[in-house]
Amino acid sequence: MKRIALLVLLVVFFTMPLVPHTVPAQGFGLQEGDDIGLVLPGEARVAEAAEAENAPSPGSALVLAAPGRVDVGQPFLVRLTSDQPLGSVSVFWLGKEVVPSISVWNGRHVALIMLGTDVLNAKPGEEELSVIASIDGKENTFRRTIQVIPGEYERQELTLPKKMVTPPTDVYARIKAEGEQTTAAKNTVSPQRMWRLPFERPVTGDISSLYGMQRILNGKPKNPHRGLDFRSPMGNPIKCAADGEVILVGDHYYAGNSVYVDHGNGVVSMYFHLSKPIVKEGDRVQRGQAIGFSGMSGRATGPHLHFSVSVLGRLVDPGPLLNKTVDEMLE
Repeated sequence: MKRIALLVLLVVFFTMPLVPHTVPAQGFGLQEGDDIGLVLPGEARVAEAAEAENAPSPGSALVLAAPGRVDVGQPFLVRLTSDQPLGSVSVFWLGKEVVPSISVWNGRHVALIMLGTDVLNAKPGEEELSVIASIDGKENTFRRTIQVIPGEYERQELTLPKKMVTPPTDVYARIKAEGEQTTAAKNTVSPQRMWRLPFERPVTGDISSLYGMQRILNGKPKNPHRGLDFRSPMGNPIKCAADGEVILVGDHYYAGNSVYVDHGNGVVSMYFHLSKPIVKEGDRVQRGQAIGFSGMSGRATGPHLHFSVSVLGRLVDPGPLLNKTVDEMLE
């Protein structure tokens, strides 16, 4: 009888590690032989393998980290991690596609993507995120619903000279041409990701105007503020937020002397109202490198820096990108 009891105990002891168990999604880690899963930070849950349209090959692991909901105007990250080499990854969001570069970290193959919505035209509601990943020639598709919720933004009333608010008719053609040029720059999607978080703060001055502020100019509602305004004295050096390539330098009617830098995979930073740019189109720049000096060119009432970030052509709030790491953005 004792031998039977001992045999039972030994069987239980050696088979316990084989019993499936759950872990909190935030602490989920890839181990050899893990199945396909999905982690939704914030409103986290681990998705069942059956949710994927095409299951990966046996013994492989794909984990997609993405938010369950986002505020209007806010940037967010999506991260796909695989224990096998990724042939390609395509991400679809709000009618745009980005093919992110793939890096290898700690033996895992990782695709990191920045996405977001624009306070100018985003509407609360459900939006679909689609990710297609190829492993050994087989496609694995994820489709997830992200809830876009209203953001709370302040109101700002300003009284300005009429000529600053209403341009004369003889500059309409110039404004139109510059708009086409800057729209093309903001929609740049290059194949290699060069950015890392947090971004370098372009100047040390305080923020005087936040992203998303509903501006009332001379009593009339105008478009919301789609960037950050930093206090910065005339001639103060402006630092680039991340590694990249200068794709546009110009003197524009509204923004004055401007510099646009492509950071890869659909992320572009912009620096307005400079007194003098010191880079030219095609230059490769590094994080923290001076690209110009602050000023008040264009339609500005005093020296400052306007800093914006475009993600797949949509201007998002730069604030979180200046203050948070990748892991903090994914929490």
